[in-house]
Amino acid sequence: MLQVTICVISRQLISNKVLTKKILTKKIFTIFAYNINNKTKTIMIENPFEFGRAVEDECFTDRIEDAKRLEANLTHGINTILISPRRWGKTSLVKKVISQSKRKNVKFIFVDVFSCKSDYEFCKMLATETIRQTSSKWDEWIQMAKTFLSNITPKFSFGTDPMNDFSLSFAWDPKDNPEREILQLPEKIAEKKGIKVVVCFDEFQQIADFKDSLTFQKKLRTVWQHQKLTTYCMFGSKKHLMTKLFHTTECPFYKFGDIMFLDKIPETEWVPFICEKFKNTGKHIEEKQALKICQVSENLSSLVQHLAWLTWYKASPEVTDQMIEQAIDELLDQNRLFYQRDMETMTVYQKNFLIAVANGINSGLSRREVLNEYHLESSANVQGVKKALIARDFIDADGDIISFNDPFFKLWIKRNIAQL
Repeated sequence: MLQVTICVISRQLISNKVLTKKILTKKIFTIFAYNINNKTKTIMIENPFEFGRAVEDECFTDRIEDAKRLEANLTHGINTILISPRRWGKTSLVKKVISQSKRKNVKFIFVDVFSCKSDYEFCKMLATETIRQTSSKWDEWIQMAKTFLSNITPKFSFGTDPMNDFSLSFAWDPKDNPEREILQLPEKIAEKKGIKVVVCFDEFQQIADFKDSLTFQKKLRTVWQHQKLTTYCMFGSKKHLMTKLFHTTECPFYKFGDIMFLDKIPETEWVPFICEKFKNTGKHIEEKQALKICQVSENLSSLVQHLAWLTWYKASPEVTDQMIEQAIDELLDQNRLFYQRDMETMTVYQKNFLIAVANGINSGLSRREVLNEYHLESSANVQGVKKALIARDFIDADGDIISFNDPFFKLWIKRNIAQL
């Protein structure tokens, strides 16, 4: 006799710091308990989709050619800049290349610049991560700091796990040009160890907010462009700032390296990926239903994974069209307060501009009939509004084509306030 019991357990990680629109990774387990001949066995299946963080291993899909090009660049000394709107999978791509690289003579260093508010914090982070990720022995950490950073008196602060948790601080006097010694650290370690070093900076656009940012950018370029054993990879979540830093002739980082503009992962890759994940976990979704997930999410990596995650949770084990609609409603409801808050901070013209784009007018917003219908006043006003919304990361502009960075924000506007 076969008896089967199915239950679903949700485990959610919630930030206890600042509430943001970024939803951290969630895990769902479906537990199958079955009884055969009075013997009970339990099978626990984990939700195969991930979102809210860089995905790796089996949760990563496509980007095969991008990964090949990026690895070839970084392991052959070509500085590389990744540019795309947020949620397109830049961090996941870089971490995939790092994890799959088989070159033993290349050491990767990953530095997240998001929390850095000054050149001092940037240099402190770079020094800490360079020393941490190029050695696994605390005595070697201290020796490297003393050897290569002796002129700025480095001080170690250890946490509860001294083998992993530490940070550096320095005697910092801008008059002594302390940045130069730290910026040379990866190159000096590479020389000493007889290796190559690749430094990957996430959220690199943060340096644009530093005090006297242009001077600091010049210092970075001056030191880094002469290094032979160290290669740099920069990427970030704000496309317009990254483009300005690396694609503007007046900026110090102009033509610093190979610029890779990432495209969205196509539906031809997403659909079989989604169907396979459902199949491998004992559930079933039709190709047309997987396509629906991709279309609503507009193929944005984290949103496709998020909507697939919600749908997988509902499947029992077959997916219905109603389940997908329910998942969409839940995702919109999760972000409702954020969307309302965003709209409250906008000018009337900015709201009207977004309503027009949500209604399908993604180009030609300066046409007289559009100006009149959506009360946008003038062509000059449209350009000012577009610039402001790009700066606030609500939209992206590819030539004359405007698109929402968050397609669910667009859907929420269409459902709630798309009528003037």
